[in-house]
Amino acid sequence: MHMQRYSSAAIMNLPRNFLARQTPMKTKMVNPFMESKKACDVFINHRGIDTKRTIATLLYDHLSWLNLQPFLDNKNMKPGDKLFDNIDNAIRNCKIGVTVFSPNYCKSYFCLHELALFMESKKKVIPIFCDIKPSELRIVNNGNVPLKDLERFNLALEEAKYTVGLTFDSSKGNLSDVVKNASEIVIESLIEMESEQKMIKSSRNTPMAL
Repeated sequence: MHMQRYSSAAIMNLPRNFLARQTPMKTKMVNPFMESKKACDVFINHRGIDTKRTIATLLYDHLSWLNLQPFLDNKNMKPGDKLFDNIDNAIRNCKIGVTVFSPNYCKSYFCLHELALFMESKKKVIPIFCDIKPSELRIVNNGNVPLKDLERFNLALEEAKYTVGLTFDSSKGNLSDVVKNASEIVIESLIEMESEQKMIKSSRNTPMAL
């Protein structure tokens, strides 16, 4: 499955007022103790041992450079934070999820829990299939996954399999290309969501004709 690839000029043609509303990174004063409490634009769901040092971190850095508010566990959380509370809160309050599927993804309870929460929260999810095909995604259950969660995880995984996404082969592909393409898709999705919200708000405020 491939998501539409945008031209290199696509991001330059995005409405300037959208990015302008974001606080410039160089002048923004950030309280590190409040960072994990803020609503984020994009939550990056990934398996650390596969993609934290590659796609996940590069995508986080690129989205930050674009003045968005991405969430990545090792970037937004500090010692003493409650893992599930912070993760669950970030997902429920994010606008879009990016899920980086990889060979060891389905072995992680945390990855699958985050994916299930995306789907249950009706978030838009942009999949990146890294070194794995959608058809190869299946839960590895060694008896460590409770039955109630197993059903949630399977439903979420099936939904993700049939969501159009980007594919990346680390033996052939260029990391900068997939990161750039994913970033452009994120921004266009955010703009579409904002436009839809404005239309809904406008229709609610428009008086009905008698």
